[in-house]
Amino acid sequence: METKGIPQHSAAESLGGFADLGVSAPVVEALERIGFHSPTPIQAAVIPPALTGRDVIGLAETGSGKTAAFSLPMLERTEPSGRCTGLVVCPTREIALQTKRFLDGLVGLKGLRSACLIGGVKLPPQTEKLRGGVDLVVATPGRLLDHCRRRNVSLDGVRCLVLDEADHMLDLGFLPQMQEILDLVPSRRQTLMFSATLPQVIERLAKRVMSDPLRFDLLPSGRTAEGIEHRLYLVHDRDKKSCLVALTHQQEGSTLVFMRRKVDADWASRQLELEGESVARLHSDRSQSQRVAALEGFRKGGFRILVATDLAARGIDVPRCAHIVNYDLPATVEDYVHRAGRTARGSLKGVVSSIGTWRDKQMVRDIEAAIGEPLPRRVAAGVTPQEERRSTIRGRERVRRRLM
Repeated sequence: METKGIPQHSAAESLGGFADLGVSAPVVEALERIGFHSPTPIQAAVIPPALTGRDVIGLAETGSGKTAAFSLPMLERTEPSGRCTGLVVCPTREIALQTKRFLDGLVGLKGLRSACLIGGVKLPPQTEKLRGGVDLVVATPGRLLDHCRRRNVSLDGVRCLVLDEADHMLDLGFLPQMQEILDLVPSRRQTLMFSATLPQVIERLAKRVMSDPLRFDLLPSGRTAEGIEHRLYLVHDRDKKSCLVALTHQQEGSTLVFMRRKVDADWASRQLELEGESVARLHSDRSQSQRVAALEGFRKGGFRILVATDLAARGIDVPRCAHIVNYDLPATVEDYVHRAGRTARGSLKGVVSSIGTWRDKQMVRDIEAAIGEPLPRRVAAGVTPQEERRSTIRGRERVRRRLM
């Protein structure tokens, strides 16, 4: 028998300021110094109940401010002890580093110490940090469990557990590790879960490990941000590479290129460098130091183009990215939305250019249905478009039209 779903609660209609949400004055002042003046909708919804100790599920799109939504209540409710009482579990190293970066700007207000436990870097520096005593830990599942098994850190004092990008952890196969972590933390604790979707397996997990959670759904019904201009370039298979080069030339500003395969990301980086572009790569075969350097260089303008696999699609904060190129259309509509979420952050505008072939016909239809509008067809300079065939609703008549 199917169990009843977790009920949804209404978010606050008036955002006000962080002080109105119950955030303490010193933290509000620190937030203003780093440019956080007004809460986003997910922050306004989550922070007040989380400050009281309630369990919360927050559903919101990438770039909506989820990091502050869980970090601020955890900081306010944590006192210095040298024992891990606040734990944030993230699906990827990049998301963990981003969360740690935000916390670093605030932990000093209360004399708290934090550590970031991720793979791809040496264990001894992390071990030394843990043995010196930490109050807050941000970690990826595998490296966290590695330290637990080595008895470098104990989770039996955790009072606030955050599961960030829970659906992405599921996608990456981390459900067994999540279960193991949940067995190591106390049963009496506060749990904050954030996700861009709520698949049944995650909802069942939430029902089992959370206590009467409040659920706030601020997802935009599958649509992408208002400031995005979508473009679709339908080409022959043989012309995909030349189309990519043409798009990076004709669109100015920082550009994030998504590839499905690591080998394609390596090829694209080399090709674009030959075209005179400043390019960085981001995929799972790169070392952690290389991945950090690529992201930081792209954020700060050292590289105009970042070529990445879907590793970078979720939760990575890349401000002021002007152009997204989908060299390969993603496998799901949700992945398209997450990729598109790297541009048009806040009030900014952005362009999402997708390169498709005849194989992508169904995915194009699914994306158009999800965003509620057709993907405008465009032609890249010097690239012959592929003729598109589509059937009318009545009968089997087919209309052949050349893309404009």
